[in-house]
Order: sequence, then C-alpha cells, then structure tokens
Amino acid sequence: MTRVIYTLVLYLALPIVALRLLWRAKLAPAYAQRWGERFALAGHKPSAKSIWVHAVSVGETLAALDMIRALQARYPEHRLLVTTTTPTGSERVRQSLGASVDHVYLPYDLPDVWWRFFRQFRPALLIVMETELWPNLLAACAKRGIPTLLANARLSEKSAKGYARMAWLAQPMLRRLTAIAAQQQADADRFLALGLPPAALVITGNIKFDLTLTQMQRDSANALHAAWAPERQQLWLAASTHAGEDEQLLAAFRQARQQLPTLRLLLVPRHPERFAQVAAMSEAEGWRTARRSAGAAAEFDVLIGDTMGELQIFYGACDLAFVGGSLVPRGGHNMIEPAAWAKPIISGPHVFNFAEVARLLEAAGAMMVVKDADSLAAAVVQVLTDPALNKQQGQAALSVANANRGALETLLHAIDRLLA
Repeated sequence: MTRVIYTLVLYLALPIVALRLLWRAKLAPAYAQRWGERFALAGHKPSAKSIWVHAVSVGETLAALDMIRALQARYPEHRLLVTTTTPTGSERVRQSLGASVDHVYLPYDLPDVWWRFFRQFRPALLIVMETELWPNLLAACAKRGIPTLLANARLSEKSAKGYARMAWLAQPMLRRLTAIAAQQQADADRFLALGLPPAALVITGNIKFDLTLTQMQRDSANALHAAWAPERQQLWLAASTHAGEDEQLLAAFRQARQQLPTLRLLLVPRHPERFAQVAAMSEAEGWRTARRSAGAAAEFDVLIGDTMGELQIFYGACDLAFVGGSLVPRGGHNMIEPAAWAKPIISGPHVFNFAEVARLLEAAGAMMVVKDADSLAAAVVQVLTDPALNKQQGQAALSVANANRGALETLLHAIDRLLA
C-alpha cells in the first residue's frame, strides 16, 4: 500500500516534473532533449544479456568508468547498458565510452514506464552507483528476478536520518536489494540500522581510490600547466564550486594576490548553467577573465573552466586544489582526484559526502580545512609560498590515495558472485 501511495503521488506530480524540466532547460538546453527516454518511449530494440549500470551524474559516472571497462573485458558476451539522470552525466558517458555501451536516461520511477523499459532492455544484473534508490524500479527488478547491487554505497548520517523518517518506504526498498557494497563500516552500520539484512552486505572500500591516470592525461596536464602558469606563475584550481562559494573564492583570490602577484585562478563551477554567471561575476570584480571554451588563453587572472570532461586534467595542471561544495553545506566533492595527482588540497568544513576520505587526508597532513574567504586566502598563501610544505602535502595526499586502492577488485568479485 505504501508503494501504491508513492506511485499515485508520482503520477499526480508529472505536470510539475514537466515544468521543472522546462525550467531547467532554460539554463541547460540539454534538459529539453530526449524526453522520450525518460518515459521509456525511445523505441530501442530489445537487448539481451546485458549488465546495467546506473550512474546519476558526472561524479558517479567517473567512479564507474574503470568498473565498466573491467566488466567489458570480464564479460565480453554481455552488452553494457549505462543510464544517467543528468545531461552532464550523459555527455561524460558518450565522451568516455562512446558506442561501446548502450546509453539512455534513467526513466521516471513509474510502473508502466518500467514495463516498457524492460521490454527494450533485459539486463542480467542492475548495478546502481552510490545511493540512488527507487522503489518501483527495485520492485520491477525483483518481479523479474533481476539481481540488484548498490555499488560503492555511501550513506551519510544526514541521509540516514532522512531514510529513517520514511522507514515505511525505505525498509521494503532495502530488502529488495540483492546486495550492498558499502564504502566503509560507518556506511554499512547505517544501512543495517535501516533494516538491510546482514547477509546482503559487503564492505569494499571506495572504488574512487582505484583511479588510473594515463600517460596521455599526464602529458595534457603538463602542457596546460606550461601554458597557464609559465615561468614563476602559479595556478590555483577551485573545482566543482557551488552558488555561494564563488564569491568567497574571488574574495580569497583578491587577498592572496596581494602577496602572490603572479597567482592565477582556474575556477570550475559544478553546473554548466552557472558558467556564464560566474564569468560575469569575475569580470565585475575587475579581473581579466577568460573562458576555457574559447580556446587558448595566454593572458588572464581568472580562467573559467567551462568545458566538460577536463576536470581530471585540470587537477594535474594546478599547483594547489580547492575542492568545492564544502564552503557551503553541499557535502563536498571528490578529493581523491587531486590526491592521485599528488596535489596539496584545501577544503571547506562541509564534507559529509566524503567524510572518511576527508578524515584520512586531514590526518595525513594532506588537506587543510578552512571556514571562510579569509582563512582560505591564508591557506593558499601558506602552501604556495612554501615549496617544501607544498611537496610534503602533495606526497601525503598521494600516499593516502595509494594506500586505499583495491576496492574495485573486491567489488568485481561481488559482481561475479551475483552473475554466477
């Protein structure tokens, strides 16, 4: 009965959903496209013997790439189906995997939609990245005997409290999962407290630590650093920033420039619809502002990273990385990427999405935590005026990244058992 009520509410909300898509399309035109996929009306030919991976957006897609490639090598007889929710995630799938996988948007969580979807795609296994659970989807998989795995699963204390308030919906959903591969013991304990059967749980670690940097990426990063920070100039990267952070970053940059006159800022907003807004904000502050999408940029104070799929290389090109979503209460973003590049890291205090990673980095002396523009500026100056400290923090970050590798292989063994 609870799922019936949930489904009825979803059907009644469809006009609001359509209006929200139209509103988002004003800022990001890609939201106006491919609506048929969101209702499983795209007319794809039936596909048998597939492994289905769902990754909500860019972060989850990046985390899943090595796993997807490993599954392609491990199970060549299976086609990989990859779904995302956002256009940015979709673009990342297309750039990284191309025609080697089938790709559509994840449909809305409605029974008739899933009936059409499963007529088109017949997966042998569903792998959901991190924490993206939908009641009707899991019920549809259970009805068809499709095993479901929540991979690289994390559950913050805040999210756990939210699920607990909706236990009437969350507990049946968790019981339908075949397995959960949790990142850490704390995540596992929260899933168990919500009613997950212990037999369905395995702790793998965080597969984002298994990041592989290619020589091509290293060469590209070196080339960008030579172009953007020649001679004695230094490049500070502020990555995946959110509304409310950019103002603080520009204020900190102004303070830091007083002591580091050759410092440059590479500012990368999290969402594409904010690229133009942040560029205008920088220009209004009087900075020479360039945009990465415009091509080569020799003279600038602030460079807006307004392209997709390049953040990994930007981490390699910088001298110091600030990881966004942390000066405002968004929970932070992936600090493992700059750690893998052996870069010193600065973060705000709001890191509940990466609490364990942040704890490891801070304990190793690899990451400095700041609370506002003033403390951020002081940290930037401290790290960039002390070459020994810069190198020490970068090597500590790399040590943390290397010491926690191995989660992907554990996860692949769990997938093997489910497919067997």
